[in-house]
Amino acid sequence: MANALGLDFGTTNTVLAQASQGSDTTSIRFTSPAGTGDTVRTALSFIKDPQLGAGALQVEAGQAAIRAFIANPGECRYLQSIKTFAASSLFQGTLVHARRFQFEDLMEVFLKRIEAYAGDNWPSTAKRIVTGRPVHFAGANPDAGLAMRRYSEALTRLGFPELHYVYEPVAAAFYFAQNLKHDATVLVADFGGGTSDFSLIRFETVAGRIRISPLGQSGVGVAGDQFDARMIDHLVAPEIGKGSQFKSFGKRLDVPDSYYRNFSRWNQLSIFKTTKEYADLKTLVRQAVEPEKLEMFIDLIEHDEGYLLHQAVSATKMALSGDEEALFHFSALGKAGEKTVKRKDFESWIDADLASITGALDELLVKTGTDAGSVDKVFLTGGTSFVPAVRRIFTERFAAGRIESGGELISIAHGLALIGQRDDIEQWTVPGAA
Repeated sequence: MANALGLDFGTTNTVLAQASQGSDTTSIRFTSPAGTGDTVRTALSFIKDPQLGAGALQVEAGQAAIRAFIANPGECRYLQSIKTFAASSLFQGTLVHARRFQFEDLMEVFLKRIEAYAGDNWPSTAKRIVTGRPVHFAGANPDAGLAMRRYSEALTRLGFPELHYVYEPVAAAFYFAQNLKHDATVLVADFGGGTSDFSLIRFETVAGRIRISPLGQSGVGVAGDQFDARMIDHLVAPEIGKGSQFKSFGKRLDVPDSYYRNFSRWNQLSIFKTTKEYADLKTLVRQAVEPEKLEMFIDLIEHDEGYLLHQAVSATKMALSGDEEALFHFSALGKAGEKTVKRKDFESWIDADLASITGALDELLVKTGTDAGSVDKVFLTGGTSFVPAVRRIFTERFAAGRIESGGELISIAHGLALIGQRDDIEQWTVPGAA
C-alpha cells in the first residue's frame, strides 16, 4: 500500500513514483493506446467525438496524444510542454474546439488522463502527493506565486488529502543521497526542458537517518527548449522569411522578428496559430518581397508541423552530443530542410544560454561561500546534461571523479516519493499556494 506519491510534472516528460514503508520506490506504469511505459510525454490531444455527445472531446495524453495528432491532421488540437505556461500571467487560457481551458484545467485533464492509463496501478490510497517545482520557472517574467496557485488548484481536484512541494533538484539530491557512503556536500544540477536548477545540500547521517542542511538554491529559465529554439532560429527561420522584408506605402520594412520567436518555440505553435499576431502575419504575404517564404511559414503552421520539427531538432541535438557534426533533416522544407550542423556552430548559437547557466551556478557558489574543492559530489540529471558544452561547465570546475549522472528521467519522482514518507517532511518542502 502506497503512503506517498511523487509527481515530477516535467516540461517534456512526466513521471510518478510511489513509496511505501522502507526505502523502496516504484515507478507507476501507464497503459495507453500507444503502449505501456513508466514515463509520459507531457502532452495532450483533443478531438471532437460525436459519439460522446455534442461538444464532447476525446482526450489523450503522452505518446497516445502524439499518435492521435499524427493520425488526425487538421482535426486534432495538440498541446505540449504545458508546464511552460504555469508562471505566465499572459497565459489566460486557450481555446480548444471552442472550449476555453485555463492552465489548471489543462494540468487537471492531463493528470486525470494518466490516472486512467494507470488503472489499478494508481495509488488511490496514498495520503500525500509530493510535487516537484523548479527553483525558477520558465518564462520572461515568471510569477512563481501564480504558478503555485495554479498547481494547487489542479492538484486539489485529484482529491489527495495532503499536497506538498519540493524543489526539483532537492528531490533529485535525496534520490542520489541514498547511495552516499559518507557525509557529503552535494551539488545537484537539474536540467529540464524549460529550466536549469541548482541546489547545494549538506547530507549527514545521524542515528542512521539522513539529515540535510540546505545551503542554497539558484536557477535560470534556460534549458533544452531554449537550445532547440536557437537551432530552429538558425536552421529554419531564415528559410521561412526571417530577415526578409515587405513593402508598405513605398517603403521596405523588415518582417517582425516576433513572428519567429513564436515559431522557434515549437511547443507553442498550436497556440500561436490562434493569435492575432498570426492573423497579421498572413496579411503580409501580398506585400512580401519574398512571398514564397512567408507562404512556407504559413503552411508549416496550418499543417501543424511543430511536432515533426521537434523530432528533427531533437535528433540533431542528440547526434551532436556524440559527434562533431550531424545532419538536420526536416522534410517539410524540402531541400532547404537538409543541412549539416557542426557542433562548434551549435555551441556558438547557445553561447549566451550557456553563460546564463554558468552564471546561475557561480552565483550559488558565491552566495553560499563554497569553493569548488569543498563540493564532494556533483549529480547531473535531465536530458540537457548530455550536451557536451553543458557538461564542460562542471568538468572545468570540479574533479571528474566527483561528477556522476544517471536516473535522468526518474530521479526527481523517486526522490519526491521518498521524501513523502518522512515524518519530518516540513524540513524538505517549500510553500505552495499563498
